[in-house]
Amino acid sequence: MGGIVWLASYPKSGNTWMRAFLHNLLTNAKKPVEPNYLDKFTLGNKSAGWYRPYAGNKPLSELTPEELAKYRPLVHRDFTRTSPDSVFVKTHAYLGADDVGVPLITMEYTAGAIYIVRNPLDVCISMTHHFGCSIDDAIDYLGFVRNSMGGGDDESIMEPVSTWSIHVKSWTGQPNPRLIAVRYEDMLDQPRIAFGNVCRFLGIVPPPERLERAIKFSSFEMLRKMEDEKGFKERSDNAERFFREGRKEQWREKLSPAQVQKLVDAHREQMARFNYVPEGY
Repeated sequence: MGGIVWLASYPKSGNTWMRAFLHNLLTNAKKPVEPNYLDKFTLGNKSAGWYRPYAGNKPLSELTPEELAKYRPLVHRDFTRTSPDSVFVKTHAYLGADDVGVPLITMEYTAGAIYIVRNPLDVCISMTHHFGCSIDDAIDYLGFVRNSMGGGDDESIMEPVSTWSIHVKSWTGQPNPRLIAVRYEDMLDQPRIAFGNVCRFLGIVPPPERLERAIKFSSFEMLRKMEDEKGFKERSDNAERFFREGRKEQWREKLSPAQVQKLVDAHREQMARFNYVPEGY
């Protein structure tokens, strides 16, 4: 499998966890890989540095939508030149086009995608800590069509995200043999099955002990321990830590029935596809 393998997800859905697993697995790490080194293995789709060779002397924060659309396929091509094999690239972009009409994901350079999906009722809780916002603001964020991540500075390029439902449907709404969807909750409850399926999708069959070691080294407890010891450069300034709890169904302790209903009403169709609609709603 050559080209880009996208590690795609809505924000706060387990993308970093998947990156950690793949890094530990594919490098056959004999000790846990520190989170701060994940970007040595996985590229970032919104990392602005890739655009500098094309921007000339123009500040990256001043690139127009038309310029970004022009340079994006070139950047995606450059991603594929960093390795003779597949290259993993993290993205929070939805699978669609930008305001100029140019695809956000360049299929010409795409080998496949791993899509991580998480219950939006829990995504909402995680967002309040990462962005330093209220629960109601997070609920609104999940339903805002013009959502984006990054941009506005010389370090990151804006990635259109859209709503949780549009994002999930864009990546998983049609059968695609080049994509595997993985539920965050299955990564928690059935890690050997969930991560084993990812391995099979990538065409690799690791020895059982290697798979077990990668799962252990990328466990939430291990990642949190390493963040406590070394910090994590991807932690938001609004958050005390990046790896906070990692539990499922935190929403049962935090959301009111009215807040649950608002999220279900907004995202019922896609929630139902992944068995996320609570009984009674």
